[in-house]
Amino acid sequence: MKLGFVSAILPDLTLQDLIDYAAEQGYKCIEVCCWPMGKAERRYAGVTHIDVDTLDAEQAALINSYLANMGVEISGLGYYPNPLDPDEEKSNFYVSHIKKVIDASALLGVNEINTFIGRDKNKSVDENFERFRIVWKPLIEYAEERKVKVGIENCPMIFTNDEWPGGNNLATTPRIWRRMFNEINSDYFGLNYDPSHLLWQQMDYVKPLYEFREKIFHVHLKDARVYRDKLNEVGIMAAPIEFHSPKLPGLGDIDWSAFVSALNDIRYDGPVCVEVEDKTFENSLDDRKNALVLTRRFLTQYII
Repeated sequence: MKLGFVSAILPDLTLQDLIDYAAEQGYKCIEVCCWPMGKAERRYAGVTHIDVDTLDAEQAALINSYLANMGVEISGLGYYPNPLDPDEEKSNFYVSHIKKVIDASALLGVNEINTFIGRDKNKSVDENFERFRIVWKPLIEYAEERKVKVGIENCPMIFTNDEWPGGNNLATTPRIWRRMFNEINSDYFGLNYDPSHLLWQQMDYVKPLYEFREKIFHVHLKDARVYRDKLNEVGIMAAPIEFHSPKLPGLGDIDWSAFVSALNDIRYDGPVCVEVEDKTFENSLDDRKNALVLTRRFLTQYII
């Protein structure tokens, strides 16, 4: 496995500085965020370390040369909007930018992007699947033609009042993943697997690794702490942020020994990228850098 991190936590750094820092800390790869230039829509969004609107072959060659010199790889290009947004203009924009990220991934030879399925939060799962077919079949065909894998993160996106009641990402459970992959049967359509989202949903975050072993393209390493006293007060129908908090690996409730053991069992040898969303480490650039230092120190007992 290749230990890396998601670039969203270091928006202050240029791509070159980001690569330098990864090499300095012993990280082997980076998931590089490729949001459209402009204002962020939410926390950890709007980060642009590669501008896919302007990337050309010459820039791609320079990026790859610098990566090779520093001994760091790009694990995938990341962009996480809501392609099933009920606002058609927004949905069309998101889909258009996903295609640009796919093109950039092919140009760089990365051949992996990570994103969300999206969802209309006010409609049922079945109703969202009607739109899923319309939006995602051509998107996956587009990726297939360019030999780019699409890893869907399993985050429900239901943390704020404007994401209530259904959340902004459909791909949240094994039952839904089965349906997604049955409806779009493609070797280029899989998961960017994050165990923390299953944990706070009170679900088994290890067992699905075995069933979906062929569909796990990319892994996010993020922990979460479920506060049982708060959960007992508000219940599972409350906004999830009321009873849980994202944490650095090792500071939450994930059993990392069991999780990494399962990855080894299924012979997963792809990228495992730390995703820092721990508010304790957000006060300054130094704090956010230190989060990556501490996390690597913890994870090297499992991943070299």
